[in-house]
Amino acid sequence: MLVAQPKLKSLLDQLNTVIVGKTAQVQDCVACLLAGGHLLIEDVPGVGKTTLAHALARTFGLQFSRVQFTADLMPSDLSGVSVYERGREAFVFHPGPVFAQILLADEINRASPKTQSALLEAMEEKQVTVEGATRPLPSPFFVIATQNPMDQLGTFALPESQLDRFLMRISLGYPDRAAERVLLGGQDPRERANTLESLLTPHELQQLQRQVLEVHVSEPLLDYVQDLVAATRSGRWFLQGLSPRAGIAVVRAAKAQALLSGRDYVAPDDVQAILPQTAAHRLIPVGDAGRGAVEQVRAMIDAVPLS
Repeated sequence: MLVAQPKLKSLLDQLNTVIVGKTAQVQDCVACLLAGGHLLIEDVPGVGKTTLAHALARTFGLQFSRVQFTADLMPSDLSGVSVYERGREAFVFHPGPVFAQILLADEINRASPKTQSALLEAMEEKQVTVEGATRPLPSPFFVIATQNPMDQLGTFALPESQLDRFLMRISLGYPDRAAERVLLGGQDPRERANTLESLLTPHELQQLQRQVLEVHVSEPLLDYVQDLVAATRSGRWFLQGLSPRAGIAVVRAAKAQALLSGRDYVAPDDVQAILPQTAAHRLIPVGDAGRGAVEQVRAMIDAVPLS
């Protein structure tokens, strides 16, 4: 199991040369990819969301495609269309940008709800249906969506059904003073991302994803996860609790976190480390507690004892 550790450390080290001072967030991104999920990055423009997506694609050796979501973007702009070619005397399908191993959906909440929902089948089923024909997407398939804070102009809130398709939601935030000095005085992060070496092949990534599934989860640890999920449903913290699918997502993300930490078993620390990123975007805090969903999840973790 742990033979992959040197390579995983090299992956993280390389990404941290581009996204400076955000070690925890970079590890979350890699854990999300290893767990076979999709990632939502919510933050203000200019803090490195797009650069992080480029760096992940280069480091993992994956085919990359980027779509800038705008109000006039149509679902066919994602999936592709069939065009009549006179030479062949037939309609020929021209695949859209969704046919990539990593799809960056940039500023996803600037597109209309109709276009946002076009991603649902692709994210959940790893396939798209175009003009009555079902077409499989490349494997692995990983969506990184970025969105601006909801108080910015021209944004449409993602529906709960689509938020639930993202394994994790993270925020990069502003760099600290030391990290920002490195950025100001060094190479442009986007230029650096374009020169990164591919440290993995798609086949090796799929092997790592299978290793994640083999990480051991003990019965007491599953009891702890169930206690946390039950706490979200108690009505004390949130209006509605986590679904069984969300509980499965928490376990899968914790397995990836454990693998990145060099272990072949999940510890409570793994669950606690990934729960805010995995659960908060699926939850609405109760009342006027003065806390957002992430802070409410952390408060809940402190209140739920380890059995």
